[in-house]
Amino acid sequence: MSQAASNSCNDQFKIARERMVAQQLRPFGITDERVLAAMRKIPRHLFVEEALWDQAYGDFPLPIGYGQTISQPYIVALMTQELGLKGDEKVLEIGTGSGYQAALLGELARSVFSVERVSALLARARKILDKLNYSNIYLKLDDGTWGWKDEAPFDAIIVTAGSPAAPQPLLDQLKDPGVLIIPVGDEYSQTLVKIIKSNGELYHENKGAVRFVRLIGNHGWSS
Repeated sequence: MSQAASNSCNDQFKIARERMVAQQLRPFGITDERVLAAMRKIPRHLFVEEALWDQAYGDFPLPIGYGQTISQPYIVALMTQELGLKGDEKVLEIGTGSGYQAALLGELARSVFSVERVSALLARARKILDKLNYSNIYLKLDDGTWGWKDEAPFDAIIVTAGSPAAPQPLLDQLKDPGVLIIPVGDEYSQTLVKIIKSNGELYHENKGAVRFVRLIGNHGWSS
């Protein structure tokens, strides 16, 4: 691709990101300007196959292989906004997937620790994140339902797959005060739940109906 063609392509994607924020996020309650700025900046298309680049900024999930998906932009923005990140947090992500959510967190927090169980997805995410020069994102291949005990506690935890309940190891690794966001329900539909830990107590808030792939692991779905 010539430099001129490359620049034109990048301009088109930049316009697509601006449109995504203006039409799909801001009108539907995404008001955190830091989140919106990160969504404008990150080249979401790089996190999916090139054949899907023309769909990368639509408000729907896309396949990334191995039975996994990259979530629709609105849900990504909503979950991120609910964490209330200010910039100095240590964040745990369960389910690296494409790496897009990790990149968003990398823009908004001091450090990000992300766990993925599919080695091919982890390798691809690492390659993309390195290309984008994220030096504050750390990845690990493991059963994410166990969290990342060696790096705990975390100011915020985000789980990007549906679980029957919030895994106890994640609750244990959440700082007090801290916030955990997770889809909870059956294998086909869940409720997005925000769990706030404060003074030794856990408070649950319902953030609406969602549908995610299953969280596989010792403290999630068995297979």
